[in-house]
Amino acid sequence: MKEQVRDLLENHRVDVFLAYKDLDGHQIPWAFDRDNLDELEDLEVGPARYPLDKLAARLAGAKPELKIGLIARDCNHRALKVMAAGHQLDLDKVETISLACCPSKLQDHAACSYLEPEPAGAYKKSVGVDNRADPQELEPLRPKERLARWSYEFEKCIKCYGCRNICPVCYCQECSLEHPDLISPGRLPPETPIFHLTRAVHMAGRCVDCGLCEEACPMDIPLRLLYREVNRIVLRLFDFQAGADLSQSPFNFLGDKMTLELKPIEADQEAR
Repeated sequence: MKEQVRDLLENHRVDVFLAYKDLDGHQIPWAFDRDNLDELEDLEVGPARYPLDKLAARLAGAKPELKIGLIARDCNHRALKVMAAGHQLDLDKVETISLACCPSKLQDHAACSYLEPEPAGAYKKSVGVDNRADPQELEPLRPKERLARWSYEFEKCIKCYGCRNICPVCYCQECSLEHPDLISPGRLPPETPIFHLTRAVHMAGRCVDCGLCEEACPMDIPLRLLYREVNRIVLRLFDFQAGADLSQSPFNFLGDKMTLELKPIEADQEAR
């Protein structure tokens, strides 16, 4: 890895390369460049996870001429495509070194080994939502119980905005989570469920299932599960997966004459 990065920098294929550096026992995001090639000895690839793709977009926004390299897992590749579709990055100026983040040990829940959450306690399982659950597991619950369980989770929110701040595909100049007509400023906990449903709707057609939001959440709210359900709905209705290619989200196309051919919804789902 270090030699690959050195080659990219010395041959001017990239101006900076984003990875991690060990600093006092902590792995932090670091921009390696040609002027300090000796720092490559301290280059790390993980297991720390930060949104290097989001940092790349910010660098590109500040200096569009930069050629940027970064280590990228599958979710990073998806995020880069979403950002490119949203004109946040020019992929012609981005070089990646891919990392396989799933070792041979299979996980019961996670699509990525880095996303395996801790087992839920008995109380959380009885009144809230198990982070390890699959979206389909919640469907048999009556609507009133589902609402009660999600409300329990949302009411723990301390409105730290960690989920939004770390999300690689949250790049709006004006955030709906800070719009006073939607979310009352200064109120804790935020209005339930409008705060989290506002963000869930906003993630439709954008979420790349990286799981960083749930990792960053200090209150252990099962955010990844919520957005996986949103992704499932978008896939069913629009046959669209964020980051699968450079296609625009179906929600980016608006107009009076727009028509959509929706897939059939099962009768029991329609009734709910």
